[in-house]
Amino acid sequence: MYNILVVDDEKEITDAVEVYLRNQNYNVLKAYNGQEALSIFEKEEIHLILMDIMMPILDGVNATIKIREKSAVPIIFLSAKSEDMDKILGLNIGADDYITKPFNPLELLARVNSNIRRYTNYSKASANDQTDNDNVIKIGGIELNDITKEIFVDGNLVKVTPIEFKILYLLMKNPNKVFSIEDIYEKVWNEPAYNPDTVTVHIRRIRQKIEINPKEPKYLKVVWGIGYKFG
Repeated sequence: MYNILVVDDEKEITDAVEVYLRNQNYNVLKAYNGQEALSIFEKEEIHLILMDIMMPILDGVNATIKIREKSAVPIIFLSAKSEDMDKILGLNIGADDYITKPFNPLELLARVNSNIRRYTNYSKASANDQTDNDNVIKIGGIELNDITKEIFVDGNLVKVTPIEFKILYLLMKNPNKVFSIEDIYEKVWNEPAYNPDTVTVHIRRIRQKIEINPKEPKYLKVVWGIGYKFG
């Protein structure tokens, strides 16, 4: 059974989300601020976090920064419509996705299921220490190992999240092929393009990790009006 940590200072929201998730056979742990969330995260094995942004004591953004220092566990932000800049900030510092309040329970469950599936597949593959040249893609100074789920830039290991890895894998597997942001979202998230703009934020974050000058990318390039390509 997967453990999901729900973090929100509104008890009505955490209780409602708990009902939705338990009906899907998830185990739910609840916290009402970022500090409580960190305490639970240190003690329990957590497979996904639903994180509110605006909370007392420690907000969701700073809690996410601390969690990302230790873990690539999926984090989905729960945000109000008025918090667009916070959502972008959250994606930039390591959140995988966001859902806007008030949310549709079916959409919430779809996001949770897809993120859990990606993370568990990523973790299983990362635990495999076998190597196979057929699973290694190298373009210039960037090397992607699909067995160990690792990215190397000029021989140096670079930390990436499961979402970032899947985006890079898609683009590097198809060098010079242009993908629209909707195409990338649907292939990586494996669902309709609910939040295609999140792709742009993840692309920006990937560039900061693999490019010498992210403003003049050598590898991950935009094709204006169409999308992105690698190479």
